[in-house]
Amino acid sequence: MSQFATIQGHVSYSPGDGVPLIIPVGTLVEVVLAPDSATLSWEAEKGVVGLTAIPRMQYDEYVEAGKIVLKP
Repeated sequence: MSQFATIQGHVSYSPGDGVPLIIPVGTLVEVVLAPDSATLSWEAEKGVVGLTAIPRMQYDEYVEAGKIVLKP
C-alpha cells in the first residue's frame, strides 16, 4: 500500500554506483514500504518520473528527522 509524503529537508539517493542526487525540497513523493526498503517516486520534471529505492533504515531516519513528512 502506498502513501504520500513531502520532502522537507536534504534527502538524497544514489542511482546505481553514481553520485548521490538530491530530491528537491517541496517535492511530493509516493512511498511504497517493504520490510527492507522504501521506494520513492515523484515527477522530476513535467512528464519525467523520478524513482528510487532506499534502505528502510535510511528512510526511517529521514522521517524521524522531519526531512520526509508523511501526508495524513
